[in-house]
Amino acid sequence: MPSKKSARLAALTVAAVCSAASTVALSAPAHAETAAIHDIQGTTRLSPYAGQAVTGVAGIVTGVRTYGSSRGFWIQDPNPDADPATSEGVFVFTSSTPKVAVGDSVTVTGTVSEFVPGGASTGNQTVTEITKPTVTVVSGGNAVPAATVVNAKSVPAAYTPAGDTAASNSVNGLTLRPGKYALDYYESLEGMNVQVADARVVTATDPYTELWVTVKPRENTSRRGGALYGSYTSQNTGRLQIQSLGATTDFPVANVGDSLSGVTAGPLDYNQFGGYTLVANRLGTLKSGGLERETTQKQKKGELAVATYNVENLDPSDATFEEHASAIVNNLKSPDIVSLEEIQDNNGATNDGTVAADVTVGKLIDAIVAAGGPKYDWRSIDPTNNTDGGEPGGNIRQVFLFNPERVSFTDRAGGDASTAVGVTKVRGKAQLTASPGRIDPADAAWASSRKPLVGEFVFRGRTVFVIANHFNSKGGDQGLTAQYQPVVRSSETQRHQQATLVNAFVKDILDTQKNADVIALGDINDFEFSGTAQLLEGDGELWSAIKSLPKSERYTYDYQGNQQVLDQILVSPSIRRGCDFEYDSVHINSEFHDQISDHDPQVLRFAP
Repeated sequence: MPSKKSARLAALTVAAVCSAASTVALSAPAHAETAAIHDIQGTTRLSPYAGQAVTGVAGIVTGVRTYGSSRGFWIQDPNPDADPATSEGVFVFTSSTPKVAVGDSVTVTGTVSEFVPGGASTGNQTVTEITKPTVTVVSGGNAVPAATVVNAKSVPAAYTPAGDTAASNSVNGLTLRPGKYALDYYESLEGMNVQVADARVVTATDPYTELWVTVKPRENTSRRGGALYGSYTSQNTGRLQIQSLGATTDFPVANVGDSLSGVTAGPLDYNQFGGYTLVANRLGTLKSGGLERETTQKQKKGELAVATYNVENLDPSDATFEEHASAIVNNLKSPDIVSLEEIQDNNGATNDGTVAADVTVGKLIDAIVAAGGPKYDWRSIDPTNNTDGGEPGGNIRQVFLFNPERVSFTDRAGGDASTAVGVTKVRGKAQLTASPGRIDPADAAWASSRKPLVGEFVFRGRTVFVIANHFNSKGGDQGLTAQYQPVVRSSETQRHQQATLVNAFVKDILDTQKNADVIALGDINDFEFSGTAQLLEGDGELWSAIKSLPKSERYTYDYQGNQQVLDQILVSPSIRRGCDFEYDSVHINSEFHDQISDHDPQVLRFAP
């Protein structure tokens, strides 16, 4: 995944570009019609009044948004109809600060619009709105319609219907079935006043003043309190994003496993950063779950410890070197080999042609020594400028750190940004033609993406081949709450090509030396059950060792209420057959609001 910060900034840019063309275009009639809110919302995701002028729409103000680019207020009809598919709430988009208050009884005249958060290219569902409004306040101080209780009983177990094949798999035109599907249920409450109670936090508070809770405390629960995403059909129906209409300073700073005790209530919105969102005007009280960062075991004398750690666009200007160093020394127990992802060049995002990263790496190594760790040596290959994706000018790459007191690196000249590494047989053993080297860097599979870094290490006389990876990100994939179901995962195509090439390279090693110890690791940007992982594993050339953990511990990343595997360490048969390896996903980042990276590191210990 891109970092949460860069993903949010990119999405905001897309929203700004698309805002002028992010509504469903329908012809407008010559006259306005009188309509109730449930008539406007209708029984599908698209209003039967979309594009039409309406007059005298009556409701009680349930929430007022005075900030951001989507200023306006929500109204709800206190006299609902009998159809559970029709929402009784709607958002009134004013663009400027609204001149109404919660509890006002109002009538609204305006145009019904279907707004697509983030723009139509995202595939997101729409939000039914009344735009260009003329608002009349009839009275103030009225009772707000009681909040609909959203809980484990009310949310269906099935996540979504399949989309209409005649409409590119869109669910927009399907009649809502709120008693059968979770997404239909949430859509039937769009714009209404809803509440959750005693909800457990499943994604920590982020820099954008939002968090995720679950209303289903027993749904796919991880050992430390999150909600696991264990398959493409385990979307976790109880997930709900929480934002607030109040001051950001009052928003709870929560970790996974904490809870919002009592009632959290407000209008149910839909946005581009996660879909259905309770925008609270009443927040529950934060109750700590006491979550602490994990520490792995130290490797034994005869064990080789190999780790992978995405340090999230690390460059010399960052303030996180001491914290990363402490994590490597104290939480990871100074692994013998550390594959680092997202090491930026010496001046970070400054786009001036700099590609060297010796300052970045040197600063981290010095911080590790200062934290009481070993004096690591390192190997990497500088990329060609602006060819490996990531932040423009940053030139992210993978880097091997290794402890020379425990393990040696076999240097073999010839590896550079554009030369493909190969495998030869020397005295019956596999050997790299260059060490370090890169796998097929000119192949189209690596366009605007990181090329795998390969190196030969020796531990206690045994050669270990290590392949450091950072596959193509999930950027551009449709979100789980998209209108298209099943969602389109367009980024998979490139990752599948990348996985195929890495597997082929491993196969070359094993065809040359059947019992070779090979480790392919890094930010794979895909799940252990994904097609990417299956292609990497091939016909047994590799095996994702995170599958050795209990399911409740299989995660390295926490995204929109789903704990999931993005970082993996895959091993060759000689390592797997030994059955004496230990694997640990060391949870020090993904579950915490004060994370120094959005990824948790992984550690493998085994005796070569």
